[in-house]
Amino acid sequence: MEYRNALVTGASKGIGAAIVESLVAEGLTVHALARNNDALLDLRQRLGPLVRPLAADVRDVEAIAAALGAAEIDVLVNNAGGLATVRPLHEQSAEETAEVVALNLTAPLQLIRLLLPGMIARKRGHIFNLTSTAGSAVFPGTTAYGAAKAGLSQAGRILRFDLAGNGVRLTEIAPGRVETDFYLQAFDGDREGLRKRIYSQQRPLHPADIAAVLVSALRLPDHVDLAELIVAPSEQAAGGQVYPPAPQR
Repeated sequence: MEYRNALVTGASKGIGAAIVESLVAEGLTVHALARNNDALLDLRQRLGPLVRPLAADVRDVEAIAAALGAAEIDVLVNNAGGLATVRPLHEQSAEETAEVVALNLTAPLQLIRLLLPGMIARKRGHIFNLTSTAGSAVFPGTTAYGAAKAGLSQAGRILRFDLAGNGVRLTEIAPGRVETDFYLQAFDGDREGLRKRIYSQQRPLHPADIAAVLVSALRLPDHVDLAELIVAPSEQAAGGQVYPPAPQR
């Protein structure tokens, strides 16, 4: 494929690390971005010199730009995100709400803004936005997260109009339940409790599944853009209704 250099955010573990591995297997040089430098160095040790560790906060776009320097990024994978708590919006702190929006919406938009001019000038590029089924279905306790992912999804639809004819593709991948540490902080670090609550009764997706879908979209001829993909476990159908009793006054 014509693509040579990729930037993957949230690259130190889970879906991000699986995507880095798959892109390296395709021969791309991958700038792997995460805050945990030790984990990034381990990734480079395991996958080889095509991995370029980039230790930074995904919200610090100036630091990221400085670290990339003159690198010509052809593939941007907006994978990093966060969900500190799973509880109703009115029970969150203002800081928790702001952090969720910054990680899941503002940071991806800023990276797209940073890298698009180069892609357009080279007439090649592919942006992947990792959203969530929480952006289109209702999952209680995820108001800010679902709103941020829905915002990123809508941003992608608008960008496709702005980018039409420029040689840059944009793909949204909206995973359902994937077995990672994503919810670990929301479960107060209780890994076993997380496994029993979310991953033990139904078969979840795995990070490699999402990476395989991404590479499949990337391999398509450049006149083909898989615009929006929902990837869900066979046992998950998102949505539903709840009918609680009326409040007693």
